[in-house]
Amino acid sequence: MLKWLAIVLTLLIALLQYRLWLGEGGMRELSEVSHRVAALEDENAPLRARKERLAAEVVDLKTGLDAIEERARSDIGMVRTDEQFFWVPGVAVDSTGLEVNAELVGMPAPGAEARQ
Repeated sequence: MLKWLAIVLTLLIALLQYRLWLGEGGMRELSEVSHRVAALEDENAPLRARKERLAAEVVDLKTGLDAIEERARSDIGMVRTDEQFFWVPGVAVDSTGLEVNAELVGMPAPGAEARQ
């Protein structure tokens, strides 16, 4: 009787060990999931950094006029009234900003007469 009990308990322990190491939800699956999590974390790191930069830029645009002025200068080529704008031939510049700025001032954009 004791011999059968030992055999049954040994088989039960073997079955439980099999499920722990190789079965569904076992150590192998845990290892695969942890590798997937690490890969996704590596993939998300640059996206998190970009999100933080954009959030900081939004805060700057909401609170400070310096960021708005910088955007206006770089994106649409705006010039303050106390500044002079010098056109340098041979330098590539985004013309859309110059056209918008020239329309605001009421002057033709540089190079606009060549297109007509």
